[in-house]
Amino acid sequence: MRIIGVLLLTLSAITPASSVFVIVPGVIAQAGSGAFLSMLAAALLAVPIAYVYAELSSAYPIAGGEYSIVGRAVGHSFGFAALGLTVAGSMLSPAVLALGASDYIAVVIPGLDQTAVAIAIIAVTTLLGILHIRTNAWVTGVFLLLELLALTALAGLGFWNAQRSLWEIVAHPVVVSDQALQATPLAMIGLATSVAIFAYYGYSAAVYFAEETHEAPRVVARTILWALVITVIAELVPVTAVLIGAPDLKALLASQNPFSDFVAATGGRWFSIAISLSVALAIFNAVLATVMQNARFFYSTGRDVAWHPRINNAFMVTHDRFNSPWIATLAAGIFSMAACFLGLQLLLVVTGTSIAIVYAIMCIAAIVGRRSGASRHAAYRMPLYPFLPVIGLLALAYVFYTSAMDPAVGQPSLIANAVIIVLSLIYYVVVIRRKGPWTMRDPEKDS
Repeated sequence: MRIIGVLLLTLSAITPASSVFVIVPGVIAQAGSGAFLSMLAAALLAVPIAYVYAELSSAYPIAGGEYSIVGRAVGHSFGFAALGLTVAGSMLSPAVLALGASDYIAVVIPGLDQTAVAIAIIAVTTLLGILHIRTNAWVTGVFLLLELLALTALAGLGFWNAQRSLWEIVAHPVVVSDQALQATPLAMIGLATSVAIFAYYGYSAAVYFAEETHEAPRVVARTILWALVITVIAELVPVTAVLIGAPDLKALLASQNPFSDFVAATGGRWFSIAISLSVALAIFNAVLATVMQNARFFYSTGRDVAWHPRINNAFMVTHDRFNSPWIATLAAGIFSMAACFLGLQLLLVVTGTSIAIVYAIMCIAAIVGRRSGASRHAAYRMPLYPFLPVIGLLALAYVFYTSAMDPAVGQPSLIANAVIIVLSLIYYVVVIRRKGPWTMRDPEKDS
């Protein structure tokens, strides 16, 4: 693949429409119309993380993703901790996405079982994921185009029905409190920023497709940076438009589904149906890209001998015609389908802070890699080093602080991920190290 194919897959994994309709309502619930400032701050905080990923991915363009990078730049124990977090986080994320699809399909077909719909979506995307990666790049590209058109229509609807100025939501943000509009406290905008960061998550997917990318060290770094830029525009513009165009700002900010309610109020029934189906399609597209990403991860773990020999060999089997890791793809899909039975709340607890922890480990890897020389061969070097990874760590420290203050999801999530790290390290010491030093294979030498 060339940069366009990797970019299409990466943007599909990010799924801007799903982020707007699923994640951003949580930002609005906390910050009100200050969600614009929270989303803008989150975009600025995502920049150093993206630069960290760009440099490390250009140094180690390997399908294993973060664990492959961290294991080489920092050390094998850190790498295996990242591997454990990826297994728990990335394997569950398709289930989290798919479980939200029924809410949007229900606009046309009401009464569908949430779990059954999620399993059906993952099953179909798993089978599609076995196809040649270039085929899937164009399939996801078509779906992504429809997704971006839906967001463009949403933005147009908001700006066309403008009720207030951009300056009003910037200078005088408000939130619903005690059934009335009140000024949004700065602390709430900061708290909402920790949620908004995850709306832009997914640009790291590019590295998982690196081994199937032409001139990967250069292309993957560029893809990560372009994916973040496009994602910020695709999400921030429609969010801003809806905040500007809402006919009843209080009702919008109090709604659990502000964007769906806005479309229904201003666009009419058929427009609402079209947008809802577009969001469902975006979720399907994101699950497809994520299952493919996870399959490459499993393939890499098999090559690095992380499991029982039979499992390692199975994960490394590629399809004769499509050249895809088809057994690893099936395994990724089956695990995600099984995760659908765990329930959305438990899935959110496990995945809640795993992304932030992996981000923090990657920032540490960027610093250690520069100091030790492990990443000196990177084809791309981030600007403003070490300012960017340090800023990234400070921002993530704030995310961990806000999570620790949240007894409903944040605290259990931190505890769950701490347990995952401990279990991963125990497995590494008891199983992997007993066989001798863990050898992480070089894809180029083994090809």
